[in-house]
Amino acid sequence: GGHETIRLAVPAVITTHLLNSVLGTHAGGVGIALLRIDRSGVRTIVFERETDAGGRLAETVTIAKEHADAEYDLVCQTGRYFATQSLPQPARQIVNVVVIRFSIPDPNASYHIPLMIAPNSHSAWWSS
Repeated sequence: GGHETIRLAVPAVITTHLLNSVLGTHAGGVGIALLRIDRSGVRTIVFERETDAGGRLAETVTIAKEHADAEYDLVCQTGRYFATQSLPQPARQIVNVVVIRFSIPDPNASYHIPLMIAPNSHSAWWSS
């Protein structure tokens, strides 16, 4: 008889590295969440962590076949982080959270999304 090949979900690797661009240092202890947004708009928390002392975070994420077309939000709690830093406070800090929305076209690949953060600005890029 014929055997069906069962394709097991294999993990993608999501990594980030946050740099405090005001002080030129690694941004450790920044709260990071990854949310999956399904085509219907349903948002699911995949993980919630903090960057390590070197400002880095690496998580393995298994992408199920039914989520192949989902989008993802990398949510960075930059406002909370900068509130704990001894920096001259801006007249008004209005950027509380930085969200980077991206897709995972290859569920077996690594996605490195580093960010440079400041109290009211950020710069992010994708590095494969």
